[in-house]
Amino acid sequence: MQQKAHKTKIIFTIGPATQDEATLEKMIKAGVDICRINMAHADHDWSREIIQRVRKVCDQVGRHIAIMMDVKGPEIRTGDVPETFELVKDELFEFTYGQGIGSTGDDGVRRVDVNYPGFAHDMNEGDTVLVDSGLIRLKVIKITDTTVRCKVLIPGPMGNRRHINLPGVRVNLPALTKKDQSDVDVGIEQAIEFFALSFVREPKDLDEFHTYLEKHGSDAKIIAKIEDQQAITNLDAIIQASDGLMVARGDLGIECPFEDLPIIQTRAVNNCIQETKPVIVATHMLESMIESPIPTRAEVTDIANAIREQADCVMLSGETTVGKYPVECVETIQRIAHRIEEEETQVLRKDLVLRLPRSKMLRSAAYLASDLEGSLVVFTRRGIFAQKLSSLRPNVPIYAFTDNPVLFKQLLIMRGVEPFFMEFDHDHETTIQRAFDRLKRGQWSKEGDPIVVITKMYAGEKLIDSTQIRAIN
Repeated sequence: MQQKAHKTKIIFTIGPATQDEATLEKMIKAGVDICRINMAHADHDWSREIIQRVRKVCDQVGRHIAIMMDVKGPEIRTGDVPETFELVKDELFEFTYGQGIGSTGDDGVRRVDVNYPGFAHDMNEGDTVLVDSGLIRLKVIKITDTTVRCKVLIPGPMGNRRHINLPGVRVNLPALTKKDQSDVDVGIEQAIEFFALSFVREPKDLDEFHTYLEKHGSDAKIIAKIEDQQAITNLDAIIQASDGLMVARGDLGIECPFEDLPIIQTRAVNNCIQETKPVIVATHMLESMIESPIPTRAEVTDIANAIREQADCVMLSGETTVGKYPVECVETIQRIAHRIEEEETQVLRKDLVLRLPRSKMLRSAAYLASDLEGSLVVFTRRGIFAQKLSSLRPNVPIYAFTDNPVLFKQLLIMRGVEPFFMEFDHDHETTIQRAFDRLKRGQWSKEGDPIVVITKMYAGEKLIDSTQIRAIN
């Protein structure tokens, strides 16, 4: 039976529910494309072991996936508390640095430390402090050099190391903390393909990260996670500075009014496509399937909406780290994706502004492949042609061949692209025939199928871009 390339790619987060070899094999066979390691919950020894295990299972299955390391970025958390305690509505409460848990002064106001020494300096009276994904809400009423006194608006349990969100507050934290750097060093050592940087606020954050990777000889791509209002303000510049974007709807939905979230998602997806950058929609895709074997109808619609918007990837988090039905989650997304993609009527996107002659050639090749009811074959060493073809969102498969082993896995993030690793011959026709043979042997195409080939070829001594109409033989 002829294989069908899936357009929308799937990222899963590895954890206790998916870390054994048997489950990994099922996940890979079910169609995941990228394995995410969340360094907020992973140590170095476990990360090394998991990376090697994933690659081992890929070799056994005969299908390779990429690795993405998600580094924490500039995160503010509460400190350790001996025992979780309840805040009370309208009580006064203080956030401090270096004073520990206890009470303050004669008025006995309770307090807890935060992990950021500049916390008080970044805050203003009237600011909102959200704790534990917004379950606790406080309003800043007084600030000193070392304390931020708040009034509790929405009470809740205060526990260990709870995440703090500060909507609208510019936080002067480094893009890469010392912990992040040590985590990244492990990823570089293991030659992973992607890093995701949390809480990207401005292009400078990504420039610093790119410089760090270049200095350490890494070819990994950087995915910028947008998670706060400052990132939305700088969205276009962040997209241009990144290698891709993740719409991290968890923190984003806390930092921004939740009714704005669908608008932000649509804008982010469209802007990434226009800038020829991959885009991931993440968080709460199938949250109910952590416990349930079937999704809610709202979740089905949410995933379908991301696919209709033509996001490159959707991502699973808790569903595959601690959920009871990780493989079923992947199968659910595949079912939704295949059904929604069948409904697409456009040959390709017409709203992309194409300035370069090469880009216009690719658009023409996509139209031609659609008219022939065939597919596209592109040969690439840097991924530029494959990424531009992907951004056009054609209604035909894109088979991308590369002799670069790192790029081979990085192509997995691109919508509609099915990558193949293959050595190139100095003779272009030999390379093309090898590609056709791979497609036939893998049952991606059969003899006689029309193929539009995009490659370079010699015209005398000059190397030129070419589009060829071919047939599998």
